[in-house]
Amino acid sequence: METRTVYAFAADAILVTHALFVVFVVFGLVLIFVGKLLSWRWIRNPWYRILHLLGIVVVVLQSWFGVICPLTTWEMNLRSKAGESAYEDSFVVYWLNELLYYQAPSWVFILCYTAFGGLVLSSWFLVRPRQFSVGDRHGNP
Repeated sequence: METRTVYAFAADAILVTHALFVVFVVFGLVLIFVGKLLSWRWIRNPWYRILHLLGIVVVVLQSWFGVICPLTTWEMNLRSKAGESAYEDSFVVYWLNELLYYQAPSWVFILCYTAFGGLVLSSWFLVRPRQFSVGDRHGNP
């Protein structure tokens, strides 16, 4: 396999990973509130809730300090090594990029991320996670 193809594939894999992270953070919160209404036990899993909270904390802190997401930086470096311009690729890559990398003033992102982070934090109190137990270490619900 040609080196440029490997770089392009790696960049695409990072883009998909980035999109999955966004889906986890955004829809994870939706699932928490839906799960409360439907009495789903798994949404109170402390490991899930801590990972979810940490995910948005990282995003909020990056926005406050003006740090570009490392996944974005890594993807763009790989695309450059592959000889690609940013965001000129397949249909899937194009739309993933359109959804992830929209244009707006930085204060809009900071405000949105902070407000969403506040919602995630409030979910911790509105939909209390269970206490850690011995079963949690083994993946039991």
